[in-house]
Parts: sequence; C-alpha cells; structure tokens
Amino acid sequence: MAFQYAEKGATDVKELKAQLAYRQALQEITNEINAAENLDSILIDLKDRILFLFKSDRITIYVIDNTSKELFSRFKVGTELSEIRIPISAASIAGYTALTGTILNIGDAYAVGEVAAIHPDLKFDKSWDVKSGYRTTQILAAPIQLESNILGVLQLINRKDGSKFTRDDETSAQEIAKILAIAFQTQQRLARRRPTRFDYLTSKGLVTQEELDKTITKARQSGQDVEQILMKNFRVSKDNIGAALSEFYKCRFIKFDDKLPIPGELLQNLKKTYLRTNFWVPLGKNKDGSVSVLMDDVNHLAKRDMAQTLLKTTQIEYCVGLKEDILKFVEYFFGGPVDEGSMEDIMAQLDSDEAAEDESEIFSESDSAIAQLANKIINDGYNQRVSDIHLEPYPGRKPMDIRFRIDGTCSRYQTVPYQFKRALVSRIKIMSDLDITERRLPQDGKIQFKKFGGRDIELRVATLPTTGGLEDVVMRILGSGEPISLDNMKFSERNRELFERIVQLPYGIVLVVGPTGSGKTTTLHSGLKFINTPERKIWTAEDPVEITQVGLRQVQVQPKIGFTFARAMRAFLRADPDVIMVGEMRDQETCEIGIEASLTGHLVLSTLHTNSAPETIIRLLDMGMDPFNFADALLGIMAQRLARILCTECKEPYHPEQDEFQSLVTEYGPEDFEKTGLQFTKDLTLYRAKGCGVCNDSGYRGRIAIHELLEGTDEIKHLIQQKSPMQEIRAQARADGMATLKQDGILKVFKGYTDIRQVRSVCMK
Repeated sequence: MAFQYAEKGATDVKELKAQLAYRQALQEITNEINAAENLDSILIDLKDRILFLFKSDRITIYVIDNTSKELFSRFKVGTELSEIRIPISAASIAGYTALTGTILNIGDAYAVGEVAAIHPDLKFDKSWDVKSGYRTTQILAAPIQLESNILGVLQLINRKDGSKFTRDDETSAQEIAKILAIAFQTQQRLARRRPTRFDYLTSKGLVTQEELDKTITKARQSGQDVEQILMKNFRVSKDNIGAALSEFYKCRFIKFDDKLPIPGELLQNLKKTYLRTNFWVPLGKNKDGSVSVLMDDVNHLAKRDMAQTLLKTTQIEYCVGLKEDILKFVEYFFGGPVDEGSMEDIMAQLDSDEAAEDESEIFSESDSAIAQLANKIINDGYNQRVSDIHLEPYPGRKPMDIRFRIDGTCSRYQTVPYQFKRALVSRIKIMSDLDITERRLPQDGKIQFKKFGGRDIELRVATLPTTGGLEDVVMRILGSGEPISLDNMKFSERNRELFERIVQLPYGIVLVVGPTGSGKTTTLHSGLKFINTPERKIWTAEDPVEITQVGLRQVQVQPKIGFTFARAMRAFLRADPDVIMVGEMRDQETCEIGIEASLTGHLVLSTLHTNSAPETIIRLLDMGMDPFNFADALLGIMAQRLARILCTECKEPYHPEQDEFQSLVTEYGPEDFEKTGLQFTKDLTLYRAKGCGVCNDSGYRGRIAIHELLEGTDEIKHLIQQKSPMQEIRAQARADGMATLKQDGILKVFKGYTDIRQVRSVCMK
C-alpha cells in the first residue's frame, strides 16, 4: 500500500511538472507574440514554437484580407515569401471558423459524417493532401478575434501521437488566438498610420501611443512644443528625443553647445530676427567643404531653399535640433552674456563707417562699436574654453584675423575690416594699461575684465610689433577655477601612488616641469588640494593666481615693483609655513631659496621650464645649485605634457593591424613593453578620431596630461652629488620604475584616451 501511495505521489509530481512546463512554454509564446516587430515575424518565426507546444505536425495562421474578404497565410519558399488564400465560407474548415467565429476540433477530417455534423455544406478540401502526399487527420481551428471582430484563424493539424486535440489544447489555442488578435490589431493600426517624428519613442516603450496622442493634442491647444511636454511630463530625455528625430529625418541630431566656434563667415548675410523666426542656423563648415545647418524640420523645403540661397551653396548637411536649442545657438552666435551687443549689430556699425577708404583714417579706440567688439571677443573666448586669443592684422587692405586656441589648436573665430585693425589693437592696449603710442617695442600687461563690465576674469596680454608698423596681440585667459582632484588626473597607478606619497612628506622639494601651457600649475594645485588640511599652513606665490583654494594663502607677485618670487619666499619663511608653492623658479636666487627652505623643514613645490625630468637635474646644476644640498632636498620631478583627448561622443573603435601594434611596441621599447602585460589579440581595441558636431568635426575635445615622474631615490641622489651625465641619471630613473613621457602616452593610447598621433606631437622620447 505504501508503495502504491509513493508511486501515485511521484506520478502527481511528474504531471505537475509537465503542466508547469506547458504553461511556461505557452507564456513564452504569448510574450514573443507581443514583442514581434511585424506581422511576418508572427506568421513565420513563431510557428515552430507553437507546433512544439501542441505536439502537432503542422500549423497555419490565417489573416483576413478585408479588401478581398479572403483568408491568407504566408509561408517561406527558400528565402522568399509565398501566400495561400481561401474564401471566408463553409467551403473549408478555416473559412467556416472565420465565418462563424467558433472553434472546431475534428478527430478525422476524412470522416464525412463528423465534418457534415458541424455544417451540411462543410467539406474538407483533399486537394492539398493529394498534391503533397500528406494525410490530414486531426484539425484544431480557433478564430482569432477581438469581441465580435474576426481578424484571422489559427489552425493546427495532426497530433504526433495520432489522438484528437484535447480540451486543454482548445483552451491554449484560444488563449494564443486572443494574443494574436491583439497583435494583429496593433500591426494593422501601425500599418495604416503614417510614420511620425516620435515612432522611436513608442517602439522603445518610452511612451504609449495613447500618451503620445494626448501630448500632441495638448501641444496644439497650448501652443507648446510636443518635445517639451514629453520631456517635462513623461521624463523623456533629450537624448531619446534626439534619437527619435534623427531616426525620422535620417540625419544627425545636435544639442546646444556653447563651446562650438562661432561661424562668423556664415553669419555675415544672415539676420538674427530671421533665424529666430524660421528656426534654423548654420553651425560651421565641415572638412569636405559642406556647411552644417541646424533646423527644427529638415523636410521643410522652403527653409532648405532659403538656406541654400542665403549661404550661397548647395553643399549643405542638414541636421535636426530642438527649437529651444536653435534659439540658444542664435543668441550665442549673435549675442553675448554681457551687454556689448550682438556680432551682427557690431559689424553693422563697423560697416556703416567703412565709407572712409583711406586706411590712415583714424578711428577712435573709444568708439562704442570698437569697445563692444573687444568685449565680445573676450566673452566669446571665455565661453568657448579658449586658452589664447590672437589678433593678427595684415598690411594693406586685408582684414584682421582673430583666432582662438582651443585644446592646444588654433582656429579662426572672426575677421574684422581692415579700417579698424589699429583701433581694436589700441582698445586692447588701453584695457591692459599699455602705452598706445609705442608700436615699436613688445609690451606686456593685464586686463581685469570686470572693470569693463565683463566677468570676473583676468587676461595676460602681450603685444608684438609686426610688419607694416602693425602690432599683433595675444591674450591668455586666466579665468579663476577650481583645482582638479588627483582622481581625475588620469595618472598611471605607479605615478599616482608615488606623487601622493612625496607630496605628503614633511620636507623636501617637488618640481613639475614642462613647456609653457603644459598644465604644470594645475598639477601642483591638484597636489595641494590633496594635502590641504587645517593642520597644514600652505603659502603660494603665483603670477598670476589662476586657481584658488580655500585654506591656501595665495600671493600675487609683482615683479615691476620688486615683489619677486624670491622676495615672496623670504617673506613666507617668516610666516610659519608648512608648505610653500612657488609658481616658477625663474632664476638662481629663487632656486637657492627653494632648496634652502626644503632643507629647513618645509615642503616646497615649484615649476621649471625643461623638457624632461632627468634634464631638470642637469639644468639646476648648471644654474649653480650645490649638488649635495640639491640631492638631499629632491623628492621627485614630474615632467608633463598635454595631449588632445579623443571626443567621447564620436571616437571610433577599431582593431589595429599587427604592423601598427608592433610600431607602438618599438616606440615604447620592447623590453619595457613586456612588463605592461599588453598583447596583440583579436579583441584588442584602439580608438581613432572621427569628428562630430560636439567636437566641431575635429575628433578631439579636451586635453589629458601625460607624465614622467622621477623619484629622488638614494641612487639618483648619489648621481646628482657626482654630477653624473644626464644619460646615467635617465638610465637610473628608468631602473627605478620611471616611464618616459612617450611611454605614458602610449599607455593612454591603449586605454582609449588619445591616439599615437597626439602623443608624438607633444613628446619625442
């Protein structure tokens, strides 16, 4: 008896598992029907899954063609789709099911009595069996319908065990038919509806069709943009809106970017009010000579024709954008955050004065248009993350070029009519407190822009006499900023750990070296931020103070009045310092005081203009530094360069060829490269510049530092004391673990930050 109960229990468990597997398979089929992208994928791709569920030989899914009032089913012949069609009538089992909306479960289709019992006119068409040699026996036909609306028929033929389809099969068939009906109705509605700008959003499930319809109605009633309502009420991101517009218009979507260079040449024949009214604006020229134009409706033929007419070109790349972003571009291109007037208005004022053809005609540097132009140049430079602004006049009647240096590369920003080149230079010199009557000698000055109604930024100004009695002006923007944390400096693991360790030591000297504009001061401030705690008293002497930190006591040196770096350091030593940062060791006196301070219990950080870390040692010894004092004081020397970063929006991954990989290995040094653990594999991926609207088609955006960090080890100190040659010092530094600038750059190439072209452009070894 116990054995019988155990056997029965095992049977029950087995049946329960079978039922569970059946329901799970049924659920998976219904889920895939709901997720099907089109009608053909339902008719064809899901057939095998349904056959397996019902343990059936064949399946046919019919759909009603409302035009011909027929049932049709598609099936594959090779790679092509073919159709079979039957009338909706009692002449066939599927036709009768569609006609009456009833489910049929036939045990033997050849049994005339069984078929006739359903309806006198109902007959099984044997011609299909005759042609194929197949014997149809069991048939299960379920109507695909929503309420009383018949959309098709699901027909299953022959159970594999030869038995009649079960009641469970009928229930399952009806369940699948119901899901198919919903899918058919959705597909038919989508087929009837024309594509819209927002199909991407509904297809991705970001909004439902009902929500989208209500949004469109609300937008029409309120006068708002559909995009704005979707972003505000349904939290659809701008990137998803952009993806929808890009898919619909088959073009690039561009968001507002205040770092995009102003396309001065393209704006000359355009009016601000016109562009605002018509919602389009040129963004710049592409490498192939075409012009990128941003529009809210790329399919608007009248706008496209007008753009071609006004820009005088048919080579236009049309891009789509939101209206609000287009208006922002117009304001940015024509206006400014400071009330200096738009570039359009300023140029209009200058054009009105061009009646004087004689270049010798004197235009006052105090003229309002000249003052506004100077302010706008500085404001636009600051907005676009410019490091240097170049004013370049030419002799004769050639216009003055104005160029911006962004991420280390110069590009043209604007041109100014030749009649005003002297007045604009004089205006800059007045703002810099320079002598406007002296044009034969170089001059240096500074602009406190806030005094002229601008932002609280400072500019370092240099003028140089050029041919034709003219002067070039170069303005370096020294906008105050926050220090970068060491976490964001992209150090190698060894350099990060070593730099953190040496800047935390109580005394000694740490130097950061490199050419002008290589980010030395930024790195020093990152180190100061790391050790900036209430327990430490930190003094800095800088020229100028570009980065400010709470907790640092920062001093601006004034060489013109005798307040030099050396004098500032002497003052610091009487002001109870723990850490002293000196902007630059320009002379022997400053270097000697720095070394002495580091030997008397202070941590000293400074910069020097040398090409590499080992060369710095030789330079300081040549300047007369005592080799024993210098050796005792040295903690570390970091050489640094800035390489351009590949634009994260468009950088293109690729698998390098073996020759390219080997070239990188050779430049790195084969023996040293083995220690990196990097190998040439099929999965190895590098990145290259491509170009997009975000990076102004340059392929690069921003800059990254590459480093060479020499540690003041006992062996290095010994070589310094012996005044050893630079080659020996370099060899020992390499033995101590130092990677050269180029080696660090190559590692950053493998990490995808930059490319080898940029590394080669800033370092040689």
